[in-house]
Amino acid sequence: MPQKANATLAPDPQPATLFEVAADLLRTNISDGKLAPGVVLQESALAERLSMSRATIKRALSLLSDEGLVQKFSGRGYLVTGGDETPLRLDLRTLDLDLDALDDTVGKPNWLRIHNAVEQELSRCLVFGRYRVVEALVAQEFDVSRTVVRDVLSRLQERGLVQKSANSRWVVEPLTAQRIKDKFELRMVLEVAALNSARPSTEALTTLADDIRALPGDRPITAQTWFDLDQRFLELAILSTPNRELATYIGGNRSGLWALHSVLFSLGLPPDRQSLMELFMVIDLLRSGTTTAAAGMLSTHLRNSLHRTISQLKIVSVIDPPKDFAPYLIPT
Repeated sequence: MPQKANATLAPDPQPATLFEVAADLLRTNISDGKLAPGVVLQESALAERLSMSRATIKRALSLLSDEGLVQKFSGRGYLVTGGDETPLRLDLRTLDLDLDALDDTVGKPNWLRIHNAVEQELSRCLVFGRYRVVEALVAQEFDVSRTVVRDVLSRLQERGLVQKSANSRWVVEPLTAQRIKDKFELRMVLEVAALNSARPSTEALTTLADDIRALPGDRPITAQTWFDLDQRFLELAILSTPNRELATYIGGNRSGLWALHSVLFSLGLPPDRQSLMELFMVIDLLRSGTTTAAAGMLSTHLRNSLHRTISQLKIVSVIDPPKDFAPYLIPT
């Protein structure tokens, strides 16, 4: 029995909750003196200025109160501490504040703000077994409602990353060898059909072929390069089919496999150079106008990719799951 190794795969940092973003921003402005001692901080004015809800601002102010940076007083709102407790009422809507701490997620719908983080965390489970996703814990993790969580999980369900069990619980099912085979069988049917009806740009195909040919042979291909080239091939040679329903099914089937490859690369398995060389041959046949031969080469490529992916899955099967999965993921 091979000795199991510890996985070193680590997620990107979780996005800060909105109340934490608000608290950081207020903390910075208090430290810089833009919110001087005695300034009255009211939920409604701050909510309007920061484009956040009053509930979010309320939690941020409560956090700063626990830290001693603001305090309750006899009027409405909080006072910035450090002075003689004389209320200083300023128009917070026009006050010159440093808002650089606001990132591009602020003001977006909550589901969009947390979608990528949840997707990434669910993807990490794909080779490590079956995990239950606890709605309440996701909501707690990101400081959002369970309605928002259901919205996100429903979108990820459409992409095949999470399913509803018989008892209506959200679960991440492992990408087993059989599931991978099923997905590749679908690819062999759908993508070959799409290629036969696709209308790719010859100029764009030539550029892609040149980029693949220019890959250095003396050093490994990065995961980002592999994904970029694979995505460009998909868009040009497959998704340029006029059959939009076919393209939609292809995209949904592909998403789970891309997530799997992302996990495999993160665990140290190198991106497959041979796969890109096979795509180069498909492109060469398309550019010469021999679509039937290109479709045959694509079928060969997909069969080879299936065998390579199964082999990679066997390698990672001896790796223990990471210890730092999100608390809302429960192994079952």
